[in-house]
Amino acid sequence: MERIPILKMGDHLLVSIQVDMHDRLAMTLQEELTDQIVKLRACGVLLDISAVDMVDSFIGRMIANIAAMSRILDAETVVVGMRPAVAITLVELGMTLSGVRTALNVNAGMELLKNAGKKGFDGRPAR
Repeated sequence: MERIPILKMGDHLLVSIQVDMHDRLAMTLQEELTDQIVKLRACGVLLDISAVDMVDSFIGRMIANIAAMSRILDAETVVVGMRPAVAITLVELGMTLSGVRTALNVNAGMELLKNAGKKGFDGRPAR
């Protein structure tokens, strides 16, 4: 069975999507990621989509759902590596991913998560 690895990096989890997503894989990822957030008490999730060449509304919803589920479990999400064509397609589909932070690369995304841990994305003191 196909799996997307979830790696622990300090207080954060790194998820790098390197394969074509389909319904079953997306559901498995969501379940495994939420389990790992709780089990490891992760403060943040870095979702690397740099290998994703094209998106549709399904992928857009999956990204938004992962961010929402993580937020409910008290972990912030940063999406990194979004290609310009992917960003254009998401906007054309009406999926602006409001509330989801983005960064150009993994290093910038990790900095966002580290800073969010200090003061939270909303500017208030973090837990």
